[in-house]
Amino acid sequence: MRPLLPLLRLSAAVAVGAVLATATAGCFSNRQNEGATLYQNHCSSCHGEQGEGLRRLIPPVAASDYVARNRAALPCLIRRGMKGDVVVNGIHYNQVMPGHEDLTDSQITNLLNFVQRSWGNQNEPYTVREVSELLQPCHGSDGQ
Repeated sequence: MRPLLPLLRLSAAVAVGAVLATATAGCFSNRQNEGATLYQNHCSSCHGEQGEGLRRLIPPVAASDYVARNRAALPCLIRRGMKGDVVVNGIHYNQVMPGHEDLTDSQITNLLNFVQRSWGNQNEPYTVREVSELLQPCHGSDGQ
């Protein structure tokens, strides 16, 4: 009877691991595509379905030198918006971009990470902590 005890413990451990893996996968799967969804809902109407922008009116975020060079400013730009001249890929743009006060720090992180890795952008992903810290200068962090 003694040799069955380790086997039962192993079986129980495997069962618990499977339950945790399933539960954990469910937690992450709900947010897995959040960045793409947030982009679609908040950005695509101006910046385009594929980040291509709108002629010389709205700058692209696809293959964008601005996205690559302005990492520290992007969280505040999303939170507070911007107005005034901006140069993207050598072209001047001067339109108002509305801010998105309704997004949490983690949503801004997911949105930025989607843009950072889509349409030819190969930039380093953000962490939520980094975005929260970068939002401090514009008093934009909600701590979420």
